[in-house]
Amino acid sequence: MEPVALPLGRPREERADAARNRAHLIEVAREMVAELGADKVTMDGLAERAGLGKGTVFRRFRTRAGIFHTLLDEEEKLFQQRVLAGPPPLGPGAPAAERLVAFGRARLEFLVDHIVLARASLDPGRPVPARDSPSLFHVQMLLSEACPDEAASGTLALQLVAALEGPVLLYLRTQDGDAPDLGAVVHDLITSWQVLVERVCG
Repeated sequence: MEPVALPLGRPREERADAARNRAHLIEVAREMVAELGADKVTMDGLAERAGLGKGTVFRRFRTRAGIFHTLLDEEEKLFQQRVLAGPPPLGPGAPAAERLVAFGRARLEFLVDHIVLARASLDPGRPVPARDSPSLFHVQMLLSEACPDEAASGTLALQLVAALEGPVLLYLRTQDGDAPDLGAVVHDLITSWQVLVERVCG
């Protein structure tokens, strides 16, 4: 069974002014991250630079981490399109186990490419991963095809997705400002993910 696209958009149509404010805030936040770095972006600073009231910013993002979660979500939508409709093995058309390996590789590369946003979007008040995340849905679908008995409870998918999300970002965190060799680290993570999937899928 091929994946069914999850509803990634907003649940109901926004008013025109709300939609404009949202687009404006996202653009200004993106500019601030590029110019100042994520650690210098604050709710108050974003409101001031965007020329909007603080209440508007707080209603839109709820928390500071919500700013980066929203920016990352914009990139996530592009990533999900590659997963749902791109060429195999990441997209449809390859065996499930092969697609799982490709998904892990692409996901790790995605997180590293967007590591500033991904780290900043981590919110201690939110579980990682969310039970309704597109990644969890996709991994569960592929596991159900590759190894239905082991995948039946759903906990295996949850554990595999957890291996690709928050813990990886913590593992890649730099110490004392020293940049790790991300290429080598990601290569090792991708290799480990492939071993894990191949053993799980038998």
